[in-house]
Amino acid sequence: MVSSMDKFIINGGNVIGGKLSPRGNKNAVLPMLAASVLTDQPIVLTNVPDIRDVRVMLELLATLGVSVEKTGGCVTLCAAGLKTTELDEELCRRVRASILLAGPLAAKHGSAFIHSPGGDVIGRRRLDTHFYGLRALGIQISNTVPYAFKRVSLQAADLVLDEASVTATENILMAAVLAKGETTIFNAACEPHIQDLANLLVKMGAHVSGIGTNRLVVRGVEKLGAAEHCVAPDYIETGSFLAAAAVTGGALEIDMPGDALTLSVLGKGFEKLGVHWTVKEGTLFQALVDNRNTLPDLGNFTPKIEDGIWPAFPSDLMSVMIVLATQTHGQMLFFEKLFESRMYFVDNLMAMGANIIQCDPHRVVVSGTTRLHGARLSSPDIRAGMAMLIAACCADGESVIENAQVIDRGYEAIDERLRALGADIVREL
Repeated sequence: MVSSMDKFIINGGNVIGGKLSPRGNKNAVLPMLAASVLTDQPIVLTNVPDIRDVRVMLELLATLGVSVEKTGGCVTLCAAGLKTTELDEELCRRVRASILLAGPLAAKHGSAFIHSPGGDVIGRRRLDTHFYGLRALGIQISNTVPYAFKRVSLQAADLVLDEASVTATENILMAAVLAKGETTIFNAACEPHIQDLANLLVKMGAHVSGIGTNRLVVRGVEKLGAAEHCVAPDYIETGSFLAAAAVTGGALEIDMPGDALTLSVLGKGFEKLGVHWTVKEGTLFQALVDNRNTLPDLGNFTPKIEDGIWPAFPSDLMSVMIVLATQTHGQMLFFEKLFESRMYFVDNLMAMGANIIQCDPHRVVVSGTTRLHGARLSSPDIRAGMAMLIAACCADGESVIENAQVIDRGYEAIDERLRALGADIVREL
């Protein structure tokens, strides 16, 4: 049982290494759960991570009348008994993904009433692109909270998104699969989790082409049916554990870490910090590397890791990469382009002894290596929380990380899994 008052206590200095099987992608499974209301037939999802955000989404679906059965990592959903399209206000505040029910509920059931969604406080997260796309498809939307979405005449449209928003692309895509005609979505986000959602929709009977590109073409169908789908492994989780092993001097073996393109995108960032791996027969091998050095840019200029829309380096890994840089010889500039508040957590690393210069809300320069020492910290968001855990694992002495439930939103049983790999970590109420 996880309490809102839980905290992690970590004694640093232990090597993290061994074998790991990544859980399903958090950012893929949440829109998949929302997609279950697009059909009256059962949707079976496997490799579903047991994280707090998933639990909240399942509770939210159950309050709508969706039948939910969960056995281990398998979840079966059926919306045949849907009784309302108004979402619970408290549950909406607990999960950002609640907004993803707007498109499918309005498209299939005619309406949706959604309170302001919650989620991490990492900067402004616009809903404008969601509203633009859904309105263009024929869904009226109120401008006051709770937002009222009402299907007028669901028709295809040619859309050019003003930003390649992941959740907006998912919301619009789920509505477009039932719209009459052919919808084209330009400047669509194309991250692996969007591709995984699109593959599920195709299994349900949708016609979607351009999957994996920034131009999606959707030919609407009258109805969707049952489907079974295995959620792809979470590459953010994979990257987090790879960083944890690297900073503590461990070697890691990961079963089914992801597709070649995804690993190549991650590899470009990790290689700049002296971390390399090989993949053979579906297993990733990261060997122990002592005395890692940053890879300078041509001309011996300070190297840079910057995030962006896929296939740029993912924003969700920037926090753990900053910790990795503190344990790598040399300097690295990090440029966070997507969220103006994600970098604020570096104050916690500086309190642990990290040599970091924060240039502005979007850029920090990290000089390594530095010896970190234990500290009492509080997790501001999922990814910063994981970064603090990693920092605590390689620090001298004891660290206490409060707000454990924030990290639990994105990482399944993180204390148990780190402990199985050698970390000295316990959870306390």
